[in-house]
Amino acid sequence: MTDLAKVAKEKGIKYFMISYTDLFGVQRAKLVPAAAIGAMQKSGAGFAGFATWLDMTPADPDLFAVPDPASLIQLPWKPEVGWLASDLVMDGKLVEQAPRNLLKRLVAGADAKGFEMKTGVECEYFLITQDGMGISDAADRQSKPCYDQSALTRRYDVITEICDAMLSLGWKPYQNDHEDANGQFEMNWEYDAALVTADRHAFFKYMVKTIAEKHGLRATFMPKPFMNLTGSGCHAHVSLWKGRKNLFEDPKGELGLAPLAYQFIGGVIHNAEALCALTNPTVNSYKRINAPVTLSGATWSPNTVTYTGNNRTHMIRIPEPGRFEFRLPDGAVNPYLLQAALLVAGLDGIDNRRDPGKRLDINMYTDGHTVKGAKRLPLNLLDALRALEASTVLKNGLGASFISSYLKLRRADWNDYARHLTEWERQTTLDC
Repeated sequence: MTDLAKVAKEKGIKYFMISYTDLFGVQRAKLVPAAAIGAMQKSGAGFAGFATWLDMTPADPDLFAVPDPASLIQLPWKPEVGWLASDLVMDGKLVEQAPRNLLKRLVAGADAKGFEMKTGVECEYFLITQDGMGISDAADRQSKPCYDQSALTRRYDVITEICDAMLSLGWKPYQNDHEDANGQFEMNWEYDAALVTADRHAFFKYMVKTIAEKHGLRATFMPKPFMNLTGSGCHAHVSLWKGRKNLFEDPKGELGLAPLAYQFIGGVIHNAEALCALTNPTVNSYKRINAPVTLSGATWSPNTVTYTGNNRTHMIRIPEPGRFEFRLPDGAVNPYLLQAALLVAGLDGIDNRRDPGKRLDINMYTDGHTVKGAKRLPLNLLDALRALEASTVLKNGLGASFISSYLKLRRADWNDYARHLTEWERQTTLDC
């Protein structure tokens, strides 16, 4: 195993940030001096589990975050600090509902079947004012601002600092652009194994927020921060491998996909409503996937469980041979639960040879009403949580302990939201 104390001396690291991501996707950490990392590498950094979103109580024993040396990232903007993803342990046992632990278990299970899932993610975000009330660039006001060259240039310093960081980390970023909403951006890097992508996704969110703050701005991955603008998605590009062979690719297959790929897609379609509780995890998420037309003329978000070829109006898009794009997840998705949920649903499709049905090549935004029998996505978080609770596939795959904890915490989230009286209710009901 890599000796982190030795690495610290070699790389000039003075502090390590031992980090983990809780069930709500919030990143927690302790800052540990390099002189103490040896003990921390063996036993982990101690936390009170109840203080974070992990469904624990104050009576539970200490929670230990054991750093994974393979995940080490030296902060490009502060090289004296090394960031480490970690695995959660309590009473000498791995915490079942911890998202990274869960994903590692599922990755090992897939490996035993001869499969390795590789993914890439497209993390959209907004650069907004520090008070969160508007976008940060007052000049960014086109009705169709996607790829706006001038708006991209005005945020050159922020975007390039983030991209330079990814280049230095070896992530192989390949493009940055202004997205479909005013103030919205996306940065793409190369796909990798599911756990690697999840760790990088978690770090990317932290990095973007930190660098934005450095420039006097605020970054948000909130799914729908502005009702008249396109929301922020987190599209995942998915393929299944065995060694160097892409098992999804078949030159003779329809759209260049092998039957195995269509079975995987069938599993995602079969489990889509329940997946929503994980891929679209907040109250706000459902203002993105069930939204009216935005200022640009399209939401770019699905509301129906369908798949297609190279057509962005469906939940699943097949842009080229060997992979598919899952367009349902949003910016609030937990990086580890996104990968875990996809893997469970897809392998269920393979195990049960699920048929995704006929591909649809229509524009779902204009002609979706003509499709008969297609499943609709949940209209709100509560409906999604009910679908998750009823899902035998996800309960068996993700584990009863995880499902119980996740449902308990997210239902409390929904109940807290439901207790708020909105101005809309007052305006429409006072004179009832």
